Amino acid sequence: MTNDRFWVRLSQPLLDIALFVGAFGLAFVIRFEGIPEPEHLRRLVFLFPYVALARLISFALFSIYAIDWKYISIIDVLSILKATLPVTVLLTLIRVVVPETWGIIRLSFGVIALELLLVLGATLGVRMTRRLAIELFERKKFQNVSRRLPSRTLLVGAGNAGNVTLKELKQRTDLGIEVVGFVDDNVKKVGRIIQGVPVLGTTGELREIVKKYDIDEAIISIANASSKAIRRIVEACEAVDLKVKIVPGLFEILDGRIQLTKIRDINIDDLLGRSVVHFREHLARVTQQYRQKRILVTGAGGSIGSELCRQLSILDPQALIIVDKDENSVYEVERSLSPVYNGQRLKPVIADIRNLSRMRHLFEKYRPEIVFHAAAHKHVPLMEENVSEAILNNILGTKQMAELARDFGVLSFIFISTDKAVRPTSVMGATKKVGEIIVQEIAAGSPTRFSCVRFGNVLGSRGSVVPLFQKQIAEGGPITLTHPEVKRYFMSISEAVQLIIQAGTLGNKGEICVLNMGEPIRILDLAKDMIKLSGFQEEDFEFRYIGLRKGEKLNEEILIDEEKIQMTQFMKIFIAPPIEVDQPKFFTLLERLLKAAEESRDDDVIATLKEMNIGYVHSPQG
Repeated sequence: MTNDRFWVRLSQPLLDIALFVGAFGLAFVIRFEGIPEPEHLRRLVFLFPYVALARLISFALFSIYAIDWKYISIIDVLSILKATLPVTVLLTLIRVVVPETWGIIRLSFGVIALELLLVLGATLGVRMTRRLAIELFERKKFQNVSRRLPSRTLLVGAGNAGNVTLKELKQRTDLGIEVVGFVDDNVKKVGRIIQGVPVLGTTGELREIVKKYDIDEAIISIANASSKAIRRIVEACEAVDLKVKIVPGLFEILDGRIQLTKIRDINIDDLLGRSVVHFREHLARVTQQYRQKRILVTGAGGSIGSELCRQLSILDPQALIIVDKDENSVYEVERSLSPVYNGQRLKPVIADIRNLSRMRHLFEKYRPEIVFHAAAHKHVPLMEENVSEAILNNILGTKQMAELARDFGVLSFIFISTDKAVRPTSVMGATKKVGEIIVQEIAAGSPTRFSCVRFGNVLGSRGSVVPLFQKQIAEGGPITLTHPEVKRYFMSISEAVQLIIQAGTLGNKGEICVLNMGEPIRILDLAKDMIKLSGFQEEDFEFRYIGLRKGEKLNEEILIDEEKIQMTQFMKIFIAPPIEVDQPKFFTLLERLLKAAEESRDDDVIATLKEMNIGYVHSPQG
């Protein structure tokens, strides 16, 4: 420790000793309305070194000198109170228990009470003053360096997240943000003052507030805001030409703490895929399901698989086996997890789920207790041109993984399905529907808990429309769409995976866990939103319609009428029971289907899929 740091660390205890002595003496002066009589003066002189030393020791024991007073909070104030009380209790006990013959160490109750109040006021006052001085110094320093005025900012949302955001913004003067006030649509909050900053009105009064207070930008400080609420706020800000940013959502911040370095511009996830996930309400149950378990994830290098690995690693599994046939993807996942996850518990595996002997070897070696089966070919038009490959990967691979889970006594097997499995018009959707039935049939005679998770499109996943639109916007257009009325369900990758992890605690006999995707979004509206977020106008781009591609629907579905859903303890997850099938007929056709795929007889594959009574209607023209 350098001399400068030593004296800085020592300055507060030395200052506190002076405060303790001063508070003790002042308590006598106030109690006796002037200089005490000789008897009381002797007590003062005799006791002040002992009282000051006792208080210093108490403050040290309660770690008061470890607190960074640049970030003082109510909790720290309570710590000071706790550190102060032991000496006061001791003085009170001496007053009550010690006989009068020991009068020199017996203080009056008035002196004891006054000394407590003075110590609290003095120690807290000095620390608050030091914090204020530091903040003023840093603000002045920043202004001198930047030579520009800080951005006058409104915080949208005066709840807990807004309070935390304001606190950190006050401490981060280097960000150049001056919070002028809050706006909140809870009218009961209007007029209140939070950390010295007023709640100026509601979002409906934005125009008047922006004009009156000369506001430069707004920050949405509602950490669990739904995409619908964010869209409404963004539109209100755009209407008054107000630049708007946002704090991260709760499911983006795994440690639960808002970090101001993450304040960012609005993105498409916020407008379309950021819904409220009540993960923390069931955190104990979810964590218990996965803690110290050996978990295997297939397709771990994909968009869903890699996010699954990231979120599962936080739940403290005994081992995480990441399986994918793409070595580069496995390498990227391993590299991203290694800094925060014990490398000895991370098992990267390059393997193809269709290689039965290889997969059996993995089950024998690692003995997984939970399996998330996310490996699949997912691109609808591409699978229309590679029919047999889709069957072998999505159906044969799923069948083998489910059978291995049953044979090796896996506790839980979760199959990742899709909304395209509902009344499928594509080969990819049909393979997922067959996969659901296979899982359900294997589950019927197995102690392993099987479940299927069905959801729609994931924002930003590889090969999805969002990266395509981003590229087309960057190139100046044109923006290509299949049809002006095409609608799809959307969800952010992070939220989808949280719901998959929750769904992994449900199901038993292959039930289908259906994620509530909200309302479907027109792809045309998605494109327009992305253009605005990129700083352009719709008029700047040509929209070119190319028609529905093979296997595509105008609108996707999550359920069909025959699937009677039930609510679960998770607000956004519903369960549909297994659908009964003619088992002998189904498995006879399945065997024929796999044989045709192995021999690359695509026409026979299509014909067999139609016979399997899965609702498949081949749509070669879209």
